[in-house]
Amino acid sequence: MKRATDDLVKIALLVCAVSGLVLGIALYLAGKSDLATLFWVIGVVPVLIALLVEILRSLSRGDVGLDIVAALSMSAALAFGETLAAAVVAVMYSGGTFLEIFAQGRARREMHDLLSRVPRTATRHKNGSLEEIPLDEIEPGDLLLIRKGDTVAVDGTVASDIAFVDTSALTGESLPAKLSRGDPTLSGSTNAGEPFELTATHRASESTYAGIMRLVEEAQRSKAPMARLADRWSLGFLVVTVAIAFAAWWFTGDPIRAVAVLVIATPCPLILAVPVALVAGLSRAAHFGVLIKGSGVLEKMARIQTLILDKTGTLTDGRPRIVAIQTHTDISEDDILGLAAALDQTSTHPVAQAIVAAAKARNLPLPFPSQVVEAPGEGLSGRIDGRDVIVGGDGFVTHQVGATSSSDLSRTAGSVVVAVAVDGAMAGHLVMADPLREGISAMLASLRRIGVGRIMLATGDRAAVAEQVTKDLGLDAIRADLTPEQKVLLVLTERKNGPVMMVGDGVNDAPALAAADVGVAMGARGAAASAEAADVVLLIDRVDRLAMGMDIAGRSRGIALQSVVAGIGLSVIGMIAAAFGYLTPVQGALIQEVIDVAVILNALRALRITPPDPTLS
Repeated sequence: MKRATDDLVKIALLVCAVSGLVLGIALYLAGKSDLATLFWVIGVVPVLIALLVEILRSLSRGDVGLDIVAALSMSAALAFGETLAAAVVAVMYSGGTFLEIFAQGRARREMHDLLSRVPRTATRHKNGSLEEIPLDEIEPGDLLLIRKGDTVAVDGTVASDIAFVDTSALTGESLPAKLSRGDPTLSGSTNAGEPFELTATHRASESTYAGIMRLVEEAQRSKAPMARLADRWSLGFLVVTVAIAFAAWWFTGDPIRAVAVLVIATPCPLILAVPVALVAGLSRAAHFGVLIKGSGVLEKMARIQTLILDKTGTLTDGRPRIVAIQTHTDISEDDILGLAAALDQTSTHPVAQAIVAAAKARNLPLPFPSQVVEAPGEGLSGRIDGRDVIVGGDGFVTHQVGATSSSDLSRTAGSVVVAVAVDGAMAGHLVMADPLREGISAMLASLRRIGVGRIMLATGDRAAVAEQVTKDLGLDAIRADLTPEQKVLLVLTERKNGPVMMVGDGVNDAPALAAADVGVAMGARGAAASAEAADVVLLIDRVDRLAMGMDIAGRSRGIALQSVVAGIGLSVIGMIAAAFGYLTPVQGALIQEVIDVAVILNALRALRITPPDPTLS
């Protein structure tokens, strides 16, 4: 409410200043110069009073800004009879505050779009009927109906056979994702297909979307180091302005030259260019699924020298996949995989679940097994369609069937071999590994082009596994067998050489993420602890989005710096010209208005940043 009232006041002041200027010019052209002067003064006074009130408020907070220059220029112009110049400055100042409303609104538009998607209610199944309930009443385990076009209210898992969800608001993915029963679904995504059912896994306040909203609000309130630097520049700029104006008056005896200097040194929206560009960068990064917790973090991202990557779940997918199938009988590869997956349906082991997922991906039938016996940590046995099947480690299965291992597959570091026996004979082996994520090489190359000088791996896994997985990536260093404490020590050591970014997804990565200059969490599947400790959260399960986020950060910071340097530089040149008598107060005011508009429009270029997709380069 307060912001809306302030905006209305700013608009009213602009209307007053413009009306006074235009009517005064009309009266001047009609030969009524006295009335013209009166209307120019009437247009200036309300703006000057509002400006003085704002200056007093700022000084009470200990802030010294360029508004003082605007007040000095208007007061000096009125005092020395340059009422037209004062009227132009009043329009320039009130126009600058209006530009602030426009620019900040544009910069935050995508974040506001994110916030406006928050649903108010949800539809829950209860006692055989449907009921509309407030979001706060949703409990984990509730079965919800997600109608076509509805926004998913809470994190959950799909309880229908199939669902199509649009995650573009969260991740920037333009195509709807196809989900199957049991697949996780993020709150904030939209049902792009037929109605489906969702089993809630979190309360609304604990879901992804609620967390995003909190982070967005924090980001909008944050102030970047560059913005604070710009504030300090404004104090120095004020001193330089007053010095040049006083010198021009002292050496020439002409107070109008001092007025001209003050008028052209009134870049009220100039320092606004920094927050506009940085908030625009936050918006663009969020559009591509990279949630940055504040302008200060975005600025740090643009200066990263060292990148440290965790392995499992970050550099690799974190879920084992079948990379080879070897058969020892006339049973086909699909039949071996299908029998193993059918038996593994009863197990919650990650390897078993990966085998089931691989069979489903091939659309293989999975009959339910009977007489299942599990040896924890070793394997399973049971009957499937009248056949005796054993699945597990090679030693466990060969011992069960009284055979010796017949697998001649290479046992590369980090791979897991699963043996399958059918009707008392060894049928085949499934070789599984945790592969690198797609596009990792392209992403690392993109980061090096952006300016990251050192990229290294930090993992708790064995050195042989780490070296095998990363052998073609050209990393600068590999640190294996690390405890969480050792990861923190590594981050602190590397920080001596420049800003460090750490990327991880597990609970064990949280301390290192917090210790880094910028911690990045894989938020789509990562642990909540790592997301809380991180400065940046990747909302989509693609680490290549990191390169896109860093590209946006670097370009946004560059645009902010361009705006400040260009604006202050042009203003100083104008002040010198005015001091030597080459510009009148009115000309100076018009030139400064052009400068102000130019730097604001330049800052808004950050809204159009479209980073290249490293997987396509």
